Amino acid sequence: MTLLETHRLRKSFGGLCAVDDVDLAVAAGSITGIIGPNGAGKTTLFNVISRALPASSGRIVFNGDDVTSLQAHQVARLGIARTFQATTLFGNATALDHVLVGYRQRTRAGLIDALLRSNRLTREEDEAHDAARDVLRIAGLSGHEARRAQDLTQEQQKRLAIAIALVAKPRLLLLDEPSAGINTDQTRGLITLIEQIAAAGVTILLIEHQMQVVMQLCRRIMVLDDGKKIAEGTPEEIRHDPAVLDAYLGRH
Repeated sequence: MTLLETHRLRKSFGGLCAVDDVDLAVAAGSITGIIGPNGAGKTTLFNVISRALPASSGRIVFNGDDVTSLQAHQVARLGIARTFQATTLFGNATALDHVLVGYRQRTRAGLIDALLRSNRLTREEDEAHDAARDVLRIAGLSGHEARRAQDLTQEQQKRLAIAIALVAKPRLLLLDEPSAGINTDQTRGLITLIEQIAAAGVTILLIEHQMQVVMQLCRRIMVLDDGKKIAEGTPEEIRHDPAVLDAYLGRH
């Protein structure tokens, strides 16, 4: 079953076409990678899929439904969550507080519930705390619930960003360079975490510059260059594709 599809998806900024008629299919339950040189359009593609940016043309289909015209909060409710290339957190807020904010889209209590301290508000607050602690455990941050984000290591901040995305219980998780800024040993731990998330039933689409991460995690890889898809296939096929070698190493 295909969970996510893009059809001739395009995003232009004036005369610059950052995503150029890209077709992509992501199978449910898979880990799919997107690679390409700097400026290839990878993050812009994520921004359009997650509806942070509108598409200039083309279609996005998620779980059989056309979501091209939806807003970011609407596709998030349908089950698309993402992390960002630069991990931006509230420095003085605790790890638990960050994840509780991520859970907010799943709650229904409003202002009246807050003023009256309704049963629904109390129930949802208990559920939110339980869910937040659970995803922090999954992310390997048990015992760090009360620590401020600014006191966490770079790796722990990466894990916290993933926990924030996971608490919404997404069907599709978009990871933008999850291993950026961390060392080899920490990257191994992050690979294990991503494999565990996928094993739990979450489909993953990731952008990554570290080729060993992509080759180890992904069964399918798409390669972008100058906004265009230049190759797609298994890790072994991508490793030996002449167009990919040209894009990364130059024709000479």
